[in-house]
Amino acid sequence: MQYRSVTDMNATIARNLHRLPGDIDLVVGVPRSGILAANLVSLTANIQMTDLDSFVAGKVFSSGITKRSAALGRSMSEMRRILVIDDSINGGSAMREARVKAAASGIDRERLIFAAVYGSYERYEETDFVFEVVPQPRLFQWNLIHHKFLEQSCVDIDGVLCFDPSDDENDDGAAYLRFLADARPLHVPTRRIGALVTSRLEKYRPQTEAWLAARGIEYDELVMLDLPSKEERQRLAAHGRFKAEVYRRSDAILFIESEHHQAVNIARLSGKPVLCIETQEMITPASALVRERLRQVKSAEGRHALLKSAARAMLGDRGYQSLKNLVKRPA
Repeated sequence: MQYRSVTDMNATIARNLHRLPGDIDLVVGVPRSGILAANLVSLTANIQMTDLDSFVAGKVFSSGITKRSAALGRSMSEMRRILVIDDSINGGSAMREARVKAAASGIDRERLIFAAVYGSYERYEETDFVFEVVPQPRLFQWNLIHHKFLEQSCVDIDGVLCFDPSDDENDDGAAYLRFLADARPLHVPTRRIGALVTSRLEKYRPQTEAWLAARGIEYDELVMLDLPSKEERQRLAAHGRFKAEVYRRSDAILFIESEHHQAVNIARLSGKPVLCIETQEMITPASALVRERLRQVKSAEGRHALLKSAARAMLGDRGYQSLKNLVKRPA
């Protein structure tokens, strides 16, 4: 599964600006996600921007004092070329609608350029430019909590649906109960979630279910860690293993995890991809294994184990044993 963050989008736009004509005086964002793309183009290239509906109405967003230039003072009729941009294109229906709307502005077609940051294919009749090909299945940071893939996903709670508790709140007592009741939402999905998989203790199920119901968050299953206390959970270091096992046994195609170290462990142990909210990256089982090897190399014990493994792979079991015997032989 392909994933792109806002940081990725900004980098993609920066890499592709040279492909656009140099006389663009206005960038128009297709609501809603295309406005994000338009804003990044506008700030990078220092040109005016607006949204599609405002463009049709002849309105352009004002600019800050530090960004003003001669080009930013042009009226709509004086603008040489106008870029209409969306975040992505798949079947092309949204861009076709955008083209119809843009035509209603009365601007000559020759002055309009249509682009999408991401496309399933390199070329579309509806666009003049696709900045990067990202085939399906794919997810974007800005539409993650509204995507149909949530119905086939395992999702963490703390750090994903709500902010993590502070150290003071995470006391497994009265302060934690207050946190469970009043946790500040972080991402409130508009799609039903396949399974909520959390390291919260089973004894806090009623409070967790009440919070989810109050926010209108729908899900098929809530899986919690069945341990007696926070101390026991910490002693067993069960977070990643517990989530990985639930994920591995499920039909879910994605796990959305808040914390990076746990995300790596879940991907490695489950053999399935994990989206990490902390770093906004998709962690595959292969990349998780590489990260684990790199972590091991940082310790002397890990370096020794890695050298042994490499030597055994190169020499075979018999050759490796002969080498060990040679090293141990007294001078």
